[in-house]
Amino acid sequence: MSPLKKIKESEYLKILILRTVGNFLILSSVFMVAKTFYQPVQQEIRYFLEKQANKQYIVASSKEDAVFRLQKNDQPKGGLNAILNIKPVEALVPEDPNFSVVIPKIGANARIIANVDVSNEKAYLEALKKGVGHAWGTAFPGEGGHIFLFAHSTDYFWNVGTYNAVFYLLDKLEKNDEINLFFRGQRYKYQVVERKVVDPSQVEYLTRKTNREFVTLQTCWPAGTTLKRLLIFAVRVAD
Repeated sequence: MSPLKKIKESEYLKILILRTVGNFLILSSVFMVAKTFYQPVQQEIRYFLEKQANKQYIVASSKEDAVFRLQKNDQPKGGLNAILNIKPVEALVPEDPNFSVVIPKIGANARIIANVDVSNEKAYLEALKKGVGHAWGTAFPGEGGHIFLFAHSTDYFWNVGTYNAVFYLLDKLEKNDEINLFFRGQRYKYQVVERKVVDPSQVEYLTRKTNREFVTLQTCWPAGTTLKRLLIFAVRVAD
């Protein structure tokens, strides 16, 4: 084999290897981005389709209450509901009547893990695998103080599905939207009054004080990252 031919084959092999490595890196990057943002995008699509179909969520205190409320609000499927097989009305029964959060506008329903130490990363990450965290030292519903609840997102693609996705749609909440907390079998209603996007270092909202019972909901923002924090503030209203 001539030296020239050997050089050409060597160059071809180098190009082939570089191209293979380059394609692998591109595909890996696409996979990581897709996996990281799969759940947020899935939730966005669900919310969009349900909004177009005028789906309604109603809050029920128990399974029996849910049956009663659904009978009162019984509506036949039609139009987009029938095409996409979307129930026109769905009842949300708290995951755990002892402590849960239910937000009808976004179809959110999750158990709350009480007294989570926000300064202990291992403890709060473990709690957030089971539900929404309630910050240790903040109030409980009915006590007249500040209740701080948080869920988690992540920028690590390999564990994006590990944490509860219930707060991925918090950004859809607007002033006067309803938030429900169930605590020891009793329902407490709150109304959104404000929302903010802050830096992770702005932890002063954890100890925020007012003269009314209120709840703060926190999640990472944008969904699928840990760049910022989205805070939703709501005050208690009469049942």
